[in-house]
Amino acid sequence: MTAAEARAALDRLGAAGGDLPDLVEAALLLAVIDAPDADLAAARAHLATLAAEARALTAVSVEARAAELAALLAGRHGYAGDSETYEDLANANLLRVIERRRGLPVALGIVWIHAARAAGWPAWGIDFPAHFLVAVEGADRAVAVDPFARGHAPSPGELRAMIGRIAGEDAAIHPGLFRRMRDREVLLRLQNNIRMRRLRAGDLAGTLACVEDMLRLAPDATPLWQEAGLVHQRLGHARAAIACLERFLSLDPDAEAAAQARTTLREIRATLN
Repeated sequence: MTAAEARAALDRLGAAGGDLPDLVEAALLLAVIDAPDADLAAARAHLATLAAEARALTAVSVEARAAELAALLAGRHGYAGDSETYEDLANANLLRVIERRRGLPVALGIVWIHAARAAGWPAWGIDFPAHFLVAVEGADRAVAVDPFARGHAPSPGELRAMIGRIAGEDAAIHPGLFRRMRDREVLLRLQNNIRMRRLRAGDLAGTLACVEDMLRLAPDATPLWQEAGLVHQRLGHARAAIACLERFLSLDPDAEAAAQARTTLREIRATLN
């Protein structure tokens, strides 16, 4: 599959809206764009093997399900977080994660969700602000596990420490921190890791490409249209910047950033006169 074919498939997923038919397949499409030399067929074969092995799991209680998934993914197949080269872009590319069995929490989480669902167990991403987690459901409740830590279930104290790193030591744990994510949101969080790393590195063209691919998957993601407009502006693409900012305002004219977007539009248009 070429990058162009992957982007066309993402366009179709974005146009269809609703729930994604297959989380891991959509993640592979995004991965192909940045790693066209990777072995897509081998990755799909490996994911099929994981699914077949997961279907043989028989746990009922949520603790046993989490333990069986950990034994399968972290134990048998060696999936774990990459603490040594955390910032490496390969950690956010599912094809590279499958090759290396190392990755960021959200990339590993996609593999965990894939295996859990193959076993017939409901699983989803948790939008925890400091560290992506996966919820695995049992007979009567769900438990949050950390794919980066080989499936460890964080204690309340560990969760407070995680959130404290970005919100301060006095930050409190509350139910809103465990919001259930839709699969499309999981992929946007995955790609956001790439976007931020490229932006920090000053790679504006790469940042823009990432944002545009995210918009293929989620064409109504309002903040991304603003981001695309601002990056186009920095690259000197005046007309493209105008189009993106106009799209942003059409989607959410009352957004908190709307006033600034209108000011930016006036400034860009003035350069065209």
